[in-house]
Amino acid sequence: MYKIVLENVNNTHEYEELVKIFLRPEEYDVSMDGDTEGADLVVRNRGDKNIAKKEIYEALRELTGKSPAWGIVTGIRPVKMTGEIVRRYEEEGNHSAYKNAREKLLSYYCISEEKADLALEMYRLQQKIFGRPPERSVGIYIDIPFCPTRCLYCSFASNQTDYSETLRYMKALYREMEYVSAEMKKKGWYAESIYIGGGTPSTLHEEDLAEFLNFVRDNYLSDGTKEFTVEMGRPDTIDLGKLAAAKKAGAGRISINPQTMKDETLELIGRQHDSAAIRQAFAQADEAEIGIINADVIAGLPGETVSDFRETLKKVEELGPENITVHSLAVKRASKLVDIDSEFHYRQGRVVTEMLDNARAFLHEKGYRPYYLYRQKHMSGAQENTGYAKPGTEGLYNTRIMEEAQTIIAMGASGMTKVYFPEENRLERVPNVSNYEIYIDRLDEMINRKKEGLFNAY
Repeated sequence: MYKIVLENVNNTHEYEELVKIFLRPEEYDVSMDGDTEGADLVVRNRGDKNIAKKEIYEALRELTGKSPAWGIVTGIRPVKMTGEIVRRYEEEGNHSAYKNAREKLLSYYCISEEKADLALEMYRLQQKIFGRPPERSVGIYIDIPFCPTRCLYCSFASNQTDYSETLRYMKALYREMEYVSAEMKKKGWYAESIYIGGGTPSTLHEEDLAEFLNFVRDNYLSDGTKEFTVEMGRPDTIDLGKLAAAKKAGAGRISINPQTMKDETLELIGRQHDSAAIRQAFAQADEAEIGIINADVIAGLPGETVSDFRETLKKVEELGPENITVHSLAVKRASKLVDIDSEFHYRQGRVVTEMLDNARAFLHEKGYRPYYLYRQKHMSGAQENTGYAKPGTEGLYNTRIMEEAQTIIAMGASGMTKVYFPEENRLERVPNVSNYEIYIDRLDEMINRKKEGLFNAY
């Protein structure tokens, strides 16, 4: 047991998140009780928590021989952090802002050269393509929390219910959407981007999906809307009728998420389709003339080798998606996988790192470039999820949700509205409950939360 004592800190959470990258939970003890007897490491916060974290990083690097590529950074938005560093230097009139920011990422945050360059590259690209959000613009997120089955690794709100429950949920969701639409019009706000997620929105029957997407179009789409995305992640929920409904409603982007092209893995993780169904879904999307398709793949799935992942990338790229998002497997508490093997992600670190290196080289060769990334807790190898895109097809909503410089209004169960106050560069969260049944029962409360926390907050 490696004992770490923290002094002059309010809580241990952020420090423990760093320790977990190096050591399994049963291998360490972190406390702030002042008892230093038998301590392997005593760290005192002298006013800069990052310096204290660096002490922990250096000690554990020496102990374990590991050098995590993201250094002491435990947050999920390293590109946002990088942008803030660059802007501070620019505001000071520094003519070498990017160079100095890079040096700070390397020396102060202990980030590897590869990851520092990646974060800087993404921030520069995002500013060039999208810039800062326009005044009075917001992002819209609407959640459909239902899936045909629950995948082995899934930790999202994903429900398998009788379809009558889905329709009951939709009735409540329409009420919240009507309220938000009316209040936005009063404020003069408009949707710069619209994202329909879940769950799997295409679990809705064709006529219900069409009705829903047309309602979204009529209430939120405007001349100022630059992007309208519908997740159709499960190939077994996709058909030409649903694709036509999305296109007719104005959606220019969809997601078809293979995760893997290995049939044995698809069965293992709880999918009800094979790789042939994935190919069919892409063929139907081409026939429906959907503008931009994103495909998700996951590095580190149970039983898969580096060669398996390389083959998945090759087969997915051949299907022609404009975007490919490469996820590192994260084993979270709410997933089935953590019950089967709580330490799976620790053992996968080296394999996932090799998979991501392969992905970066392969996708660069095929003309994709990385444009956004985010991290999660319990990721294999303490790595990241990276969105790649053919130039000109980068996702606006993905970028905005990560930079946190725009109000994002989230509707439906588990929706987390983030209210941005630009004068203070501050975010306030206005949550909906995650359980869809409680959401229905407490809908008036959810609406009132938005009234007080969002629309009356300005």
